[in-house]
Amino acid sequence: MVDEIVLVEKVSKKYVDIVALNSISFEVKRGELFGIIGPDGAGKTTLFRILATLLKPDKGKVIVLNFDVIKEYKKIRSNIGYIPGRFSLYRDLTVEENINFFATIFGTSLEKNYHLIKDIYSILEPFKKRKANDLSGGMKQKLALCCALIHKPKLLILDEPTTGIDPVSRNDFWNILKNLKKEGITILVSTPYMNEAKLCDKIILIQKGCILDINTPSGIISNYSETIFSVSSANLFKLSLLLNKLESAKSVQLFGNEIHYIDKDKSLQVEKLKSIIINLDPKSFFDVKIKKVSPDIEDCFIALMK
Repeated sequence: MVDEIVLVEKVSKKYVDIVALNSISFEVKRGELFGIIGPDGAGKTTLFRILATLLKPDKGKVIVLNFDVIKEYKKIRSNIGYIPGRFSLYRDLTVEENINFFATIFGTSLEKNYHLIKDIYSILEPFKKRKANDLSGGMKQKLALCCALIHKPKLLILDEPTTGIDPVSRNDFWNILKNLKKEGITILVSTPYMNEAKLCDKIILIQKGCILDINTPSGIISNYSETIFSVSSANLFKLSLLLNKLESAKSVQLFGNEIHYIDKDKSLQVEKLKSIIINLDPKSFFDVKIKKVSPDIEDCFIALMK
């Protein structure tokens, strides 16, 4: 039995003058929950369209489920579930009609694979007579997932499935993915949300079509060597501008209601940094609070980009 569900070797794709993928290589093992993490325009959707046999690579080799994406695309399509970035089900059909339609296409039924989708369908069932277009964002994604799983695929490809949905629905969706992994389904998921990376077994950090790192979430964080200071103040934006002007500043990034600051001097301590900030403007920064914090995936991604 081949252990690699997905094998990508030196794959490139270009749209006129825009390089979407630049000679990327990676593999996804059987049973993994594998994440592709990166901002909009990083190349995630192009990569997933190639893996789903909807787009041909310009260069390189792509094998999915031991089939070539160009020569054996029909065999791949019958064995994968794919949810694109945009909701693509039939909006004028009801929840029940959409599910039955996709079941018919794959020559199966809701009853045959009910054990696989029962947790999702139990949420959808009260709305089964409602048209897909009238569902909330989170419910639309659950319906899309239900349809993608109706034929019990060996590989599930999800392109930013939680983008634009509320935090509760996002959490529900990831819990569903964890349960599907227990059923033996390999899952490849992309997201622009760095905090979702830690939920994957392994991740790729990608930017402008190039892979910055491939590792487990803990592996990526463990390779990070900088000291990060969390800095907060009522005048956060002004503080950010002034910190960027410091000659010793290595990185200044806004993280919600705080700043993650990295100094070139690795021996810098909290009290010394506090003194430097207060001296920048005593009236504005008398309330400044500073503490050392552990890095997260976003800190690592920013460092790799630089």
